[in-house]
Amino acid sequence: MEISKNWQEYSCLASGDGEKIEKWGNVILRRPDPQIIWKKSNDSLWNRWDGWYHRSNKGGGNWEFKKTLPSEWKIHYRDLTFKVSPTNFKHTGIFPEQAVNWDYVMDKIKKENREEFRVLNLFAYTGCATMAASFAGASEVVHVDASKGMIEWAKENMHLCGLDDHKIRFIVDDVIKFLEREKRRGRTYHGIIMDPPSYGRGPKGEVWRLEDNLQELLDKVKDVLDVDFSFLLINSYTTGVSPTSLENILKTTFRDENIDTGEIGLPIVENDLVLPCGIYGRITKD
Repeated sequence: MEISKNWQEYSCLASGDGEKIEKWGNVILRRPDPQIIWKKSNDSLWNRWDGWYHRSNKGGGNWEFKKTLPSEWKIHYRDLTFKVSPTNFKHTGIFPEQAVNWDYVMDKIKKENREEFRVLNLFAYTGCATMAASFAGASEVVHVDASKGMIEWAKENMHLCGLDDHKIRFIVDDVIKFLEREKRRGRTYHGIIMDPPSYGRGPKGEVWRLEDNLQELLDKVKDVLDVDFSFLLINSYTTGVSPTSLENILKTTFRDENIDTGEIGLPIVENDLVLPCGIYGRITKD
């Protein structure tokens, strides 16, 4: 397992009974997490929250705040700065466990030191990986997400990171349709990052399920992967898809490349436990 342990302003303080306590800068948030099936300890810590997300039995949920918090604040990772804001679907705009993937992307781009290094970020959310790639020296980063609101948030992160003069293209689009157009244009990328959802619906009611549609996605991604590519990075939070399952589909799609898969996680401060937070697959050339 790869553990995101280089944070200075974020930490997972405690966990148990389906919840976690996290420190985001000076703010402590309490949020549900279905991976946490073990019991709580250190009961006093669980009353220190500033914001608590209560999940509803009917779906969704709501925040309870002990005090008035700012609607948003900043948090830093290495040389990057991101906006944090509690959303009505429990997220904060950042998945801190993804820092291991940001490190991977930055290290690849910096070490290869190519004059031209085009990066494509699919299902790009608030753009933390986009900013990591651009900061590390990518000549161009194309950021694709179907949500206009997430694109606007990503642009805010670009400003916070001081990357306004870098070549970052923000595109609101369906990923599959975008990839099909890029193939027709003959556009290719040296690095591709993607974090496909477990489930979703398109504008015309199309249903996306990772288990059913991942192969199609990988085939279309392969069409725009440059012959001289550096890496392909895929992340997944889909319950039931193991690193071995991901490795198998990657091996049957990319037969002649190096493939590495595994879990990512976060250290829990109160003990020596690790919070599992998803899986990754990384493909590089032999």
